Amino acid sequence: MAFVSSKEILNDAYKNNYAVGAFAAHNLEILKAVVSSAEKLQAPILIQTTPGTVKYLGLERTVSLVKATAEKASIPIALHLDHGDSFETAMKCLHAGYTSIMIDGSHLPFEENIKLVRRVVDAAKPMGVPVEAELGTIGGVEDDLEIDEANALLTDPTVAKEFVEQTGIDFFAPAFGTAHGLYKEEPKLRFDLLEEIRERVDIPIVMHGASGVPDESLKRALQYGVAKVNFSTELKVAFVEELRRYLIENPKAEDPRKYFVPAMEAVSKIVESKIELLGSPSRVGVR
Repeated sequence: MAFVSSKEILNDAYKNNYAVGAFAAHNLEILKAVVSSAEKLQAPILIQTTPGTVKYLGLERTVSLVKATAEKASIPIALHLDHGDSFETAMKCLHAGYTSIMIDGSHLPFEENIKLVRRVVDAAKPMGVPVEAELGTIGGVEDDLEIDEANALLTDPTVAKEFVEQTGIDFFAPAFGTAHGLYKEEPKLRFDLLEEIRERVDIPIVMHGASGVPDESLKRALQYGVAKVNFSTELKVAFVEELRRYLIENPKAEDPRKYFVPAMEAVSKIVESKIELLGSPSRVGVR
């Protein structure tokens, strides 16, 4: 259908109380699995990559691959930079053709975070590209960055309002109890905090670290302005577990066109279940 900005997709989700899945695509096979599932359910999606994935795939190759896929798909697809680690990384992705950018200055002091985010917003806005930013720190592992969940800092709702107003961002990622990677136990999400943030911040909210969050918690988050939900770890785990199972059972397998298929199917099942949970099936063309 189209290679689009995430702004239209997420603003519609925010307005109509559903959310859009932002699925990490680490290779061609996961990309194909995600897109085929979204097409089956006629759901808009974001394909996102971290700087580590960009380094692995190559920047131009990543953009070309997702853009070509989107233009042949029956759904709108945005390409999002997740956890942009510097102004330079954000600019490279912006000028290469990413249709939304996250700049992550959450590890910086408050004023420095604002300054970094504002620089990216000032560069991206004239190009019509929306920007996401994070306040507070989300625990777990993302690329090579690891933050102990006990040391993660929750977002102060009052400060969140100031942050959004001063940066001019389009989407806001607060820390309210989720974590990147696999959870050691069920996460204790602070919905009271999320509700306060929603009351003060009138832009789409992003949930990071959604892999492993219970279904009911995911659905509950939609009541508080969450319009974008990130999934990565669950996709990687499903892919490699099914690939490993197939190769163990078929030790002479040598054709990737065959042994990748069950791994892709495992990813597709998860993507479909997440899209259903988020309430985004049959949203294509509905405005």
